[in-house]
Amino acid sequence: MLVVIPARGGSKGIPLKNLRPVGGRSLLARGVDAAWAAPSVTDVVVSTDHSQIRNEAYAHGARVIDRPAALASDQASSESAVQHALGTLETEPDVVVLLQCTSPFIDPAHLEAAIRAVLDGGADVCFSVTEDHSFLWAAPEGTVEAVGHSAAHRPRRQDRDPQFRETGAFYAMRTAGFRTAGHRFFGTLKFQVVPPADAPEVDSFDDLALVSAQALRRESGPATLPAPGIDADALVTDFDGVHTNDLALVAQDGSEFVTVSRSDGMGVSRLRRAGVPVLILSTETNTVVAARAAKLGVEVIHGVDDKAARLAAWMSERGLDPARVAYVGNDVNDVAAMGSVGWPIAVADARPEALAAARIVLHKPGGQGAVREACERILASQTRPVASQLLATTP
Repeated sequence: MLVVIPARGGSKGIPLKNLRPVGGRSLLARGVDAAWAAPSVTDVVVSTDHSQIRNEAYAHGARVIDRPAALASDQASSESAVQHALGTLETEPDVVVLLQCTSPFIDPAHLEAAIRAVLDGGADVCFSVTEDHSFLWAAPEGTVEAVGHSAAHRPRRQDRDPQFRETGAFYAMRTAGFRTAGHRFFGTLKFQVVPPADAPEVDSFDDLALVSAQALRRESGPATLPAPGIDADALVTDFDGVHTNDLALVAQDGSEFVTVSRSDGMGVSRLRRAGVPVLILSTETNTVVAARAAKLGVEVIHGVDDKAARLAAWMSERGLDPARVAYVGNDVNDVAAMGSVGWPIAVADARPEALAAARIVLHKPGGQGAVREACERILASQTRPVASQLLATTP
């Protein structure tokens, strides 16, 4: 019983959408966790073309199938990812599930019921829907027309047969039939009805904000959920807006003063004791940057214009794998550097451009514990099983 989760890296509406956190877990992590929680599932694979998504899949116990570029374009269908995944297997499963992690609230019980409907022979395909009592309208060639109802008759909701809206969350399919048909709707179809609260999909930043608010209400907020670890071998941070709140006090003689967090200092100290190198990388020329780095006992490079190039050189000099380096930024001049590492991170009050480039958004704002939070999450990941251990123990 195989679950395939397509998760390409080229989302246009929300860059790296599948890694966006909702309620403390990425959309991809939520999808993988829901799949493993369904008792009939024996294998979960993530089909992706992106290294960061690959790492996230491994971290949550899924196998990864590298998707060819031709199947990862905007025009490529989800069915093509499933067909490709099936083609890599030595043994074909009886049932395959297409699960789309852009639906963040998949109930494993509903997923299991859909799988059982196919396994037990009651359907060739069972997919998630939710009741929809909307009155639909269309305007072909500018002429407004009622769709599926009479404009002259408006029955009450309770007097109308329900319609069902496809949620896009999951499609359990008999594998042989899917292979023959080449698409997800064939043979005998069956609905798995889910409540409207479980039905939202994330396609835009507005959707993401909405489901994040829903997650806080549904799941008691991120404080009760384990924050995802940052599995990195080194931490690089911007200075202004990360170690500081991005404000400066200017004296009459032109000298500047900034405030920093003692909590951040403790976090950096603990990270250094664990043997994790830390670098402050800043365009700021003020000597306060070097002074703070000296106080923390970490490396510093400041007064640079091209952060990404200098970061690449620093990683190369130390033999670091960029995929295992974390960079914490807050503004537009951090975006290129964030894009060059495996763990791009934004502080809570970062600019939208930095938020869009981030794999993880911290709960703390700059200058108020953001660096400490990043340090603690790197330390936490060091106490968790590595991906190979997770895969070895996955049922």
